[in-house]
Amino acid sequence: MKSYSCKNIRNIALAGHGSSGKTALAEALLFKSGATDRMGKTTDGNTVMDYDPEEVKRKISLNTALASTVYKDVKINIIDTPGQFDFIGGFFEGIKAAETVLITVPAKDGVEVGTIKAYREAIKNNKATMFVVTKMEEEHSDFYNVLTQLKTQFGPSVCPVIVPFDKYGTVESYINLIELKAYTYDEKGNPTEVEMPASENRIAGLRAAMAEAVAETDEELMEKFFEGEEFTQEELVKGLHTGVANGSISPLVCCSNDTLASVDSLLEIIINMLPSPAERPFKDGERIYQYEEDKALKAYVFKTIADPFIGKMSFVKIVQGSINSKTEPVNASTNEIERFGKLLTLKGKKQEEISEAKAGDIIALTKLNANTSDTLCDAKEVVAFSPIKFPVPCYFMAVRAKGKGDESKISSGIQRLLEEDKTLSYTHNAETREQIIGGLGEQHLDVALSKLKTKFGVEVELSEPIIAYREAIRKKVSVEGKHKKQSGGHGQYGHVKIEFEPHDSDELIFEERVFGGSVPKNYFPAVEKGLQESVMKGVILGYPVVRLKATLFDGSYHAVDSSEMAFKLAAALAFKEGMKQGNPCILEPINTYKILVEDKNTGDIIGLINKRRGSVLGMSPSEEEEGMTEIVADIPVREATDFALVIRQITAGMGSFTSEFSRYEQLPSNLEEEVKASAKCESE
Repeated sequence: MKSYSCKNIRNIALAGHGSSGKTALAEALLFKSGATDRMGKTTDGNTVMDYDPEEVKRKISLNTALASTVYKDVKINIIDTPGQFDFIGGFFEGIKAAETVLITVPAKDGVEVGTIKAYREAIKNNKATMFVVTKMEEEHSDFYNVLTQLKTQFGPSVCPVIVPFDKYGTVESYINLIELKAYTYDEKGNPTEVEMPASENRIAGLRAAMAEAVAETDEELMEKFFEGEEFTQEELVKGLHTGVANGSISPLVCCSNDTLASVDSLLEIIINMLPSPAERPFKDGERIYQYEEDKALKAYVFKTIADPFIGKMSFVKIVQGSINSKTEPVNASTNEIERFGKLLTLKGKKQEEISEAKAGDIIALTKLNANTSDTLCDAKEVVAFSPIKFPVPCYFMAVRAKGKGDESKISSGIQRLLEEDKTLSYTHNAETREQIIGGLGEQHLDVALSKLKTKFGVEVELSEPIIAYREAIRKKVSVEGKHKKQSGGHGQYGHVKIEFEPHDSDELIFEERVFGGSVPKNYFPAVEKGLQESVMKGVILGYPVVRLKATLFDGSYHAVDSSEMAFKLAAALAFKEGMKQGNPCILEPINTYKILVEDKNTGDIIGLINKRRGSVLGMSPSEEEEGMTEIVADIPVREATDFALVIRQITAGMGSFTSEFSRYEQLPSNLEEEVKASAKCESE
């Protein structure tokens, strides 16, 4: 494939709710443009985009996939993104690299949560938008009901361009409102012009609405519109193109992926109405970069594929300059020179080696050391672009190997998965001695572990993470600890009297008020060290002790037998006695949650928080998401292990949250026995 200039490139990300027809649409576009010689189906596991074994098995998109095609000398880079919320990280990768987000909406189901989320993120990221109503061939499809939903949800910017004539229930023809022509399609998707439906007032109204939208893109067109003159076809195309490029118009078309009906019209709209990279500058915070090939190289990695057999492959969007086989860019994140194997254009897993790619294009590089979000630059002009903002993991499980000796393989395997999926996390909890894997939901972790098995040969099992409790005392006590031992020669003698009391700090507070030298000053550090070591293990269940203040106020020593070790042991004895007498209790960790939900769901979420022994700290309208409310609440960790799943269920996927550790609070007495029983099982 030859290299294409910026104005002859279209980069589109397919987005939308799960099962809305994204992958099938990609398949139709590739076939109709001549990039493939057959039509694959998701149900048959033979599509271009869903080629990962896990995708074939589950029959859904799990990863961002890239395919390029050429139509009328315009290169179209199609980025197919997952619709399932567990794999939404792929959408954030795709939207970074595209100028236009093409949102699929099934004709039967209409606007769904995934539709809304895709549109909002597109607008937030300054992308052009377009809607495609898919699956028009299905029974009970209703384009005009979907049109009403889209306009209600997203406003008058939604502008129909290709609409069906379905007066008698089934689609009889597809009407191009720009040409004012109607077409029928044979079983191969070939069009035949037919007579325009007579007396179709709806079509006239849609055409008038399109003209009004076009008029608002240009002063001359607005003047012509007010004078009542008809726009020419060229004027309509130009006005729509301008409106899409500046974000004021979201064109709407309909098609049938399986029968290819109207897919030819969609291809025409993509190359004639959607903006090229030259028309949508790359915005990085306050900086704006025009896509120009005569500038120093600037590009970024938006997707990484880590495979033990084919090696590492990086999807790269070129912002300025060009890349050829001799290019040795600098990685702005590491300041190291990067060298790659091959320069490729992709059709799913099929690769075609190319010699050069220019600004605005999307390519793949093999054997690159760079990771997702890294910036590749000319050594003379190093610039680091802002990283992609991925959703943070919110569902965590402990992971351990099924087979002995596989522990090291788990770590190395998961590290490879982390390279290609930035919504996964993997940490070691030193306190509970567990490996914790985090993701966006149950299915997300299930797929990750399946890949771990098939790609890296490691079988693992999941369990709920052990909760790291704490212990504390509830009253002030004074105790003594005496360590005395005589075994010939020098003996051991240490004697302390210590006052223990509750304190606000999680760290041990040690003070002394010894008078008269009953305990020499040189033994104070030994006493403190003995206490610091002792607080690591409490007397109830062996959890670390917090909120403790210890004051050394008296004791005694022996001129010959006393030593630092003796006083350290004496302090440990005093600690154990002080904990027993101090009315000890178990403390549980409390996290602060920031929960973003639609206004209509706030009552349900507050009820959920109260049911989980939480407390609402505040509520406020979201500054970033219209119609959304942010709820801030404190919830015990033991009550929120499945919070990600429940929030998604209540909000139908619209809700999200982040959490962070806040503090420890006393565990209710009615739960102590349950925690003790659980701790006993874990120790066994």
